[in-house]
Amino acid sequence: MQSTIFNHTVTQSTERFAPQNPRMLRVRLDDGEDLVARAGSMVAFEGMVEFDGEYLSRHQQYAQLATGEILPLMRCFGRGTVYLANLAQHVHVLEVGHDGLTVDSAYVLGFDSHLHWEVISVESQYGIAGVGAYNLVFSGQGKVALTTSGAPLVMPVTPDRYVSADADAVVAWTTALRVQMQAQTAARSIWRRRGATGEGWELSFMGEGYAVVQPSELLPPQHTSFGRRLPAPGRAGTGPGLHQGGAWGPR
Repeated sequence: MQSTIFNHTVTQSTERFAPQNPRMLRVRLDDGEDLVARAGSMVAFEGMVEFDGEYLSRHQQYAQLATGEILPLMRCFGRGTVYLANLAQHVHVLEVGHDGLTVDSAYVLGFDSHLHWEVISVESQYGIAGVGAYNLVFSGQGKVALTTSGAPLVMPVTPDRYVSADADAVVAWTTALRVQMQAQTAARSIWRRRGATGEGWELSFMGEGYAVVQPSELLPPQHTSFGRRLPAPGRAGTGPGLHQGGAWGPR
């Protein structure tokens, strides 16, 4: 059998997280080095690999219920290689360092199991309690794999150069940045998009770090193979449990 399809055989890499191609990730598993991935994102695996639902602490369960920032997760463990993809989106691997990484849960593909994560909110410039986008903050030392609809734009932010982006297009940013959700309009019309421009909420970044923006303001398809809807980034809402500093959880 001959075909150009055989140009797309398994790639070789010594890296734990490595791209199989621009839209698929391969992760090497060893005993004691588990992977936490989006539920249903496994497309193939090699070796002795097992999959199980990921345990969530009461704090994490409460935060997801309170905010709607739901990320269905599974744990991959054993020895072998797992191949992950989600809706044929572009895949990117980021290293989480001391600055931390804030990500919209709709674009998380997988991450090292030893990383810590929690749900936070971005406050509105109008001071309305609970209004803002809810996101995941990763901390520790490890890797996170993200997906984007198309090749992203990475925008550096410096103390003398702040950046703003459409809230529906922002995928991730350095946690150390100061972030505020705003609308360039009168307060009385903040709940609808501005006039005939089609623009609505924006995220403004200040400080030192990076913001990742995808070339689309549209979400990926809302229904996935495991039958759950993905949360919409940039949504507004209210709910109990907001702590000082934007972290959610039991008081």
